[in-house]
Amino acid sequence: MDFSENQQRQAFRRELREWLKANRVDSPPRNDLDQWHRAFVEWHKKLYSGGWMGISWPTEVGGRGLPDDFEAVFNEELGASETMPAPAIGYLGRPMLTHGSPDQQSRFLPRLLSGEEQWCQGFSEPDAGSDLAGLRTRADLRGDTYVVNGQKVWTSFAQYADWCLLLARSDRDAPKHKGISAFVVEMKSPGISVRPLVQITGDTEFSEVFFDDVEIPASQMIGDPGAGWAIAMTTVEFERGPADIGFTSRLANTLSRFEARVRSGEVELDQVGRRRLAEAFVSLEALRVRVQLSLLARASSGAGATPGPAGSVDKLLLTRAEQELCRTVLDLSEAGAVLEPDDQMFEYLYSRAQSIYGGTSQIQRSIIAQRILGLPRS
Repeated sequence: MDFSENQQRQAFRRELREWLKANRVDSPPRNDLDQWHRAFVEWHKKLYSGGWMGISWPTEVGGRGLPDDFEAVFNEELGASETMPAPAIGYLGRPMLTHGSPDQQSRFLPRLLSGEEQWCQGFSEPDAGSDLAGLRTRADLRGDTYVVNGQKVWTSFAQYADWCLLLARSDRDAPKHKGISAFVVEMKSPGISVRPLVQITGDTEFSEVFFDDVEIPASQMIGDPGAGWAIAMTTVEFERGPADIGFTSRLANTLSRFEARVRSGEVELDQVGRRRLAEAFVSLEALRVRVQLSLLARASSGAGATPGPAGSVDKLLLTRAEQELCRTVLDLSEAGAVLEPDDQMFEYLYSRAQSIYGGTSQIQRSIIAQRILGLPRS
């Protein structure tokens, strides 16, 4: 497969580099989540104004309509510029692009893309995390309205969201994978309450969300009744693809910052330390190449193609790269990183969640074994 730059990608890369030179911003510390999130939304809007959001989305909803592999170029250049990462809207918008009606797409996607409206994802529950099909939140049809009752957990930035992509059980008599439907729910709806959770990092990115007799118009169901599982799989397939959610950019920033400290003499490494840093680099490089392969394979499959089960390979490589890099940086920084906590301590603690959210590493291995290798389930 040819990874050489064609003229279109070269022009795109030059254009992006020039824009970033003039527009990049430093990420504020995470010790004030409200301040950080305000800055993140402003960065989202700035990227959109510059034409850098929805690079592979259709032009009809405000995207640029470019091939999927341009997303990898975008992430590479963001990482090199050491600016804030791109907002993670790809995996939230793709279900609407794939399953939403034309009216829903024209209503929601341009505002999601522009940053005018913020979204969260209402999937996981206290007793339905990796076993998502076991969710218990109910959506009961009463006339032309669904009434929702239940609880979600680990919902990222729910306290700031305008809308929620919600999974709920609309048919309690159907098999568990077939009785689920998907909705878009306004977070200001009566009956919704959000309770932020304090993590080991000290911030409150994740929340519990409670639904008590929340009324949702039937027109806000995405797809058909019972199509929620297919929509959920579309969502998590894109969520597990690292190029779509910008993780490659953030990891490249972490690596480049630490390399600069080594070059300046602030951090001295012996042969063992240099080997560990090299191993972390190799893991990140393997992830980067895998992202290119995934995006090019998707592009060759034609418009509308999804990552499929192969996204689980990306997710496992991402988990290894992030956890190995963050652990290496923390260890090689020695006592200073612990005695004077900063972003690298935050990133190390945060990286421990990578093997859980978006489906645990055990779930990813099962998907690879069963859906790619064709191994038996028992």
